[in-house]
Amino acid sequence: MGEMNNAGVQQDGFDLSQFHGVFFEEAGENLANMESMLLDIDVARPTDDELNAIFRVAHSIKGGAATFGFADVTALTHELETLLDRLRRHELTLKRSMVDLLLQAGDVLKAQLARYQGRTDDTPDTTDLIARVRKLSAGEDLDEEKTSGGRCLDVKIGPLTDGNAAAGLVELFRDIPSLGTIEAIDGGQATADGTRRFKVLTTSPDSELLELFSFHISREQVRIEPFGAAAAGPAAASTAPAGDEAAPSSAEGDGYGFFVDPKTLPAASPKEPVAAIAASDADAVRGADAKPRAEKAPPGALESTTLRVAIEKVDQLINLVGELVITQAMLSQQAKDLDPVQYSSLLGGVSDLERNSRHLQETVMSIRMIPMSFVFNRFPRMIRDLAAKLSKQIDLKLVGEATELDKGLIEKIVDPLTHLLRNSADHGIETPARRAAAGKAPQGTITLSAAHQGGSILIEVRDDGQGLNRERIMGKARERGLAVRDDMTDPEVWALIWEPGFSTADQISDVSGRGVGMDVVRRNIAALNGTVELDSAEGYGTRVTVRLPLTLAIMDGMSIGVGGETYILPLASVVESFQIKPDMVQTVGATGRVVKVREEFLPVIALDDVFNVTRSEEGGKAEIMMIVEAEGRRVAALVDELLGQHQVVVKNLETNYRRVPDISGATILGDGRVALIIDTASLVKRARH
Repeated sequence: MGEMNNAGVQQDGFDLSQFHGVFFEEAGENLANMESMLLDIDVARPTDDELNAIFRVAHSIKGGAATFGFADVTALTHELETLLDRLRRHELTLKRSMVDLLLQAGDVLKAQLARYQGRTDDTPDTTDLIARVRKLSAGEDLDEEKTSGGRCLDVKIGPLTDGNAAAGLVELFRDIPSLGTIEAIDGGQATADGTRRFKVLTTSPDSELLELFSFHISREQVRIEPFGAAAAGPAAASTAPAGDEAAPSSAEGDGYGFFVDPKTLPAASPKEPVAAIAASDADAVRGADAKPRAEKAPPGALESTTLRVAIEKVDQLINLVGELVITQAMLSQQAKDLDPVQYSSLLGGVSDLERNSRHLQETVMSIRMIPMSFVFNRFPRMIRDLAAKLSKQIDLKLVGEATELDKGLIEKIVDPLTHLLRNSADHGIETPARRAAAGKAPQGTITLSAAHQGGSILIEVRDDGQGLNRERIMGKARERGLAVRDDMTDPEVWALIWEPGFSTADQISDVSGRGVGMDVVRRNIAALNGTVELDSAEGYGTRVTVRLPLTLAIMDGMSIGVGGETYILPLASVVESFQIKPDMVQTVGATGRVVKVREEFLPVIALDDVFNVTRSEEGGKAEIMMIVEAEGRRVAALVDELLGQHQVVVKNLETNYRRVPDISGATILGDGRVALIIDTASLVKRARH
């Protein structure tokens, strides 16, 4: 971070560090766009628009980096700009090796920017990468060894109290020959603080190395650097272009024309996280559709359709709207008792306030809603690299990318989806030879889809691979001492996959096979109050379904009365309600009850028993039955009365009190009382048991 503190901070006495957040946000979007375009580009027939758009990404990042004095970023993007400029002028022909190298350069740029943001201390060594870019720019071909992207790393482990942990790392490289080689530095002797150093030659990214190393040692004790980086200092700093090449040109539309006269700009906080809010659509914010930016940027403006504000301000706005909805509900409650003739104007104003409050909360909530493409767009690159590593042909299909989800939830499902997709690529999809022998097309297909269903979002990962082998799973389970019966149903057998450490792989690879991942997926999904289900047919493929609740701050609810208490049912979960007729409810077993609704028997749950609501002697029995749905299943809930439908502001009960079974949150009613929001998914599970 020393470079960031000293580089590019002052320009003619003006502090430019206040614009770091804007630069990093735009650079991240530009790199995501470039990666998406490179993955979609037809190498044999690239269009001028595609080549120009990719060139503009490099040019824009170079201009901003030069302004801030990020010399290594400027040096790399300058070389990329030269290569891309020759391509767009048709002086060179696009090759797959160029696409591969540009993708690798994008990864290095992300690492460089992460370092300047303070998210990592790694200093990527770009010497070899820049040499290869220059070689391609000169029209020369790369040899296969260099194109493979092999790296020499300095890995520091420790401080250690147990020498066996370091020995485990050496054994790891023996178990997985494709991982590379490892060699102890200084004879394997630890330093004064117990740290050991290793020289590692590998083609695997740092993320995969850390994931594998974590089996033997915690991630906090692992530091990965390019070999010799500490002595060399910041890489490629001496290769930075000089003169006007290093300065951004607003005339060419690099997107940073606002630096032309920095004295006219308002002050901004450099350390606040920023969220991009597009005036037209959330997709434009995240750059999900890789559309090139306009060649000309108006001077003095960052983006004509985009405003960047701190995320904390958006959250504060949502909280204020929530309080406004509560106040509006209280006013509506008080206005019900007024004479409609005498107070017609007041009642009309209250009605307008209710309508405008709803429109306001819908608009504000949409600010935090992000399309699933924000998550989905990172996976084509991952599947492409995995397919090459596994010698497989895999087509990734994305469905429902426009489905929107709250930002807080969308950030937490990335890791589970990554595990599921890697499993499909490694365990599910067969090699082309095996697929041909089974009468399938050589290319396998993995489909990642998202859709809203009721009050949940449904995410599916399915493949047309070999599916799960029942006998193989049961055999592995017996080896690990798990309880297995021959009469187990298929779903019960598939459930063994979620056991910690379970794996059916014959060989450990650097992709999967150590039994870590599926139990992590289930644990992460459960932490989000979601569920995950697995279904498979041998020879046809596997499908994993993830259901997550839509945990929004404001929702539509149905108020119901149970005894003397008021509860809220999420309106999205309510299917229908009807009056109970005599002999409609039938008894099953000792305590179970069911009701027949349209040729389907549904379990019956009495909410007064669930929540221990005391009834008065004259209170009688529940007379209304409500059908609610969750996780694709329905139950019938007995209630006393329906009080009405309205908006409710969800308050986190666990944060303010503690976790309560069958309750997902609380809200404040119009009369000031607190009402509990029923967790319909929990009711369904209770009925199932």
